[in-house]
Amino acid sequence: MLKSTTAALKPADVVKKWIVIDAEGVVVGRLATFIAMRLRGKHRPDYTPHVDSGDHVIVVNADKVVFTGKKLTDKIYYRHTGHPGGIKQTTPEKVLNGRFPERVLEKAVERMLPKESPLARAQMTHLRLFSGPSHTHEAQSPETVDFKSMNSKNTRSV
Repeated sequence: MLKSTTAALKPADVVKKWIVIDAEGVVVGRLATFIAMRLRGKHRPDYTPHVDSGDHVIVVNADKVVFTGKKLTDKIYYRHTGHPGGIKQTTPEKVLNGRFPERVLEKAVERMLPKESPLARAQMTHLRLFSGPSHTHEAQSPETVDFKSMNSKNTRSV
């Protein structure tokens, strides 16, 4: 009688890779889904939901991402201060032109990971976002992933 078992990955057996993605001219949502999948490890054949088996992702030019349609001006991000009547709102255009433009992509990825879990917080620490074309992780010798050429819908002409 044949017995089939599912191989569960152990945290000690995980080998993490480092990848670099250039986000210049790339659509935010498509890039965020790709990054979230790589951070969780769902691209691996030995994916295990309760183990942090994802890769380290470095994103350069995170301030040059684009939105489709009129989302740049019409989309609204809400947050709450915690005080009565403390709801605040902003648009992606204000965030991209502000002090920390990489937060648009950071929040998009964060909202695609499992909610409020220690595993999701640990996986978010493996994401490094840089506004410029250079990064500080050359010592890890990351491999470059050409996300733009994977699909014609990944980029948008401005």
